[in-house]
Amino acid sequence: MASEDEPVLIEETRGTIRILTLNRPAKRNALNTALTTALHDALLEADADADIRAVVLAGKGKSFCAGADLAEFNDFTPKNQDAVVRRSYLTSDTQSLLQRISKPVVSAVQGAAAGGGAGLAVGCDMMVAASDLRLFYPEVGHSIVPAIVMTGLQRQLNRKLAFEVISTGKVINAEEALEHGLANRVCEPGDVLDTALEIAGVWARAAPIAMATTKSLFYRVADLPFEAAMAAGRDVNGLMRGFRDQSK
Repeated sequence: MASEDEPVLIEETRGTIRILTLNRPAKRNALNTALTTALHDALLEADADADIRAVVLAGKGKSFCAGADLAEFNDFTPKNQDAVVRRSYLTSDTQSLLQRISKPVVSAVQGAAAGGGAGLAVGCDMMVAASDLRLFYPEVGHSIVPAIVMTGLQRQLNRKLAFEVISTGKVINAEEALEHGLANRVCEPGDVLDTALEIAGVWARAAPIAMATTKSLFYRVADLPFEAAMAAGRDVNGLMRGFRDQSK
């Protein structure tokens, strides 16, 4: 159990891999403002560090992340609209950073990944799921809307299944996550971090400029019409020879 003196986010560097571990296990790593801010800043710092080539996002304890810390919702009222807006921007920017930063990110997810925690889990470039995974979006059941995490989920599941998940609270287990393409690997809970590190290690061996450009182009073409996507690919293809001159 984390004490009050421990950081809400643990940052560890193993060679060229940065591990970011949500560290509020007593709260199932629920995302309060402090933890969300720490994660946001740590992602930017990892991206700016030339020695870091890959990032692993993990959660301390039996659960990856229980989503937003509802205890803070008492302060997010119409009378405190500035705080509401600030938190909304912080949450959405943190979720989108997972794909916006140039370094590839893999999530190591065990136990519950709920709401905003589910958004973090599936929002990474790849995801390793423990066999005890329970991924779900409980917001509607709390009379709120899964507004920020909806975009990421809808882009990774077919629409009817995505709507079922966000509107009914349907729980996705590890096998279903693998079947529907949310997870890349399934393993035992005790192996989830090591498996994620293996993936990050493969990324880390690539030339940084090749990996960064691959990630950028991947998400760019996903939102383009076919011909525009092919044109973007041709532009990058013309620069590929330069990659071979980049030192690893």
